[in-house]
Amino acid sequence: MDKIKISSFSSGIWVNQFEYKSFRPNLINREWEVDNIELQTLLSDANRFLGELNAFSQLVPDIDFFIRMHINK
Repeated sequence: MDKIKISSFSSGIWVNQFEYKSFRPNLINREWEVDNIELQTLLSDANRFLGELNAFSQLVPDIDFFIRMHINK
């Protein structure tokens, strides 16, 4: 399967049905080529922050209690 450039991706098309229009999404389960430097930077930052969050969750003895405590706050 070929890589798809994210900048040229179309999310789907509108299809005329009997008395209405429906949206038919394109498949997204494929390999992507991120050709936008700004988006690549944002994805890298998000990946780093997820890693930090995962490391923090390993230190908390009861993560469910911790989450409930912050939701209640």
